[in-house]
Amino acid sequence: MTEIKYVHGYSTREATRLNDQADTLDDIIHNDSLFAEDSLVLEAGCGVGAQTKIIATKNLRTNFISVDISEESVNQARASIGEMGIKNVEFRQADIFNLPFKAELFDSVIVCFVLEHLHDPAKALIELKRVLKKGGSIMVIEGDHGSTFFYPDSKYAHLAIDCQVQLQKQNGGNSNIGRELYPLLKSAGFSDVIVSPRMVYVDSSRPQLVEGFIKNTFTAMIEGIENDSVQKGLIDRQSFGKGIQDLYRTAEPDGVFSYTFFKGFGTK
Repeated sequence: MTEIKYVHGYSTREATRLNDQADTLDDIIHNDSLFAEDSLVLEAGCGVGAQTKIIATKNLRTNFISVDISEESVNQARASIGEMGIKNVEFRQADIFNLPFKAELFDSVIVCFVLEHLHDPAKALIELKRVLKKGGSIMVIEGDHGSTFFYPDSKYAHLAIDCQVQLQKQNGGNSNIGRELYPLLKSAGFSDVIVSPRMVYVDSSRPQLVEGFIKNTFTAMIEGIENDSVQKGLIDRQSFGKGIQDLYRTAEPDGVFSYTFFKGFGTK
């Protein structure tokens, strides 16, 4: 199987963060993640099932096959979905670059927060198109760290965020891939491509997002790369710590935080 380096690691804390992120962003990025009844949908790169539980629950009469390259993650996802009593998902370990499915099997494909980790996202999209029926649809969701802005502004916070971008790049990925969804989908041969921004704007009038997104999703993600960033010489520990402190500062009553995800649709 193709080696994919997940920059955030596979810790229990990261699994918790992924689930917090999914729950917090549900209405923003999955309000239109809807599929036809009795159709067969491939979820590529399901991880620990954080997104699976949301899309499967929204589409109880749709059948899903959810795959991931990490056997450990697949096992966690299977256990989590089983505990929730969700019955319309089958899990398998699989490589997104070499899927174990015949051509034109699926009615739809969904890929959420996966392409950013891949060394060749266009190749992955071509393989996903292979297993998609003619006239079938693909749905792709990615973030873009270059879209981050906040108040009070902080050069240290930007430096800490850039460490994430650099680590992802060193691992063959792209933390700013959201802005590239349209050309990627077009280059893979999809038609009727539409991409829309899904902005997460947070101030103190939205306490759920203050806690769920600023603290538990974004800052927790950046906080988790401290050791790698320092060990690889991207930043010194004091500056990184100041950056994390300043990111948490945006969660105070006068703080503001904004980040944009991008959601793309295409047809085979």
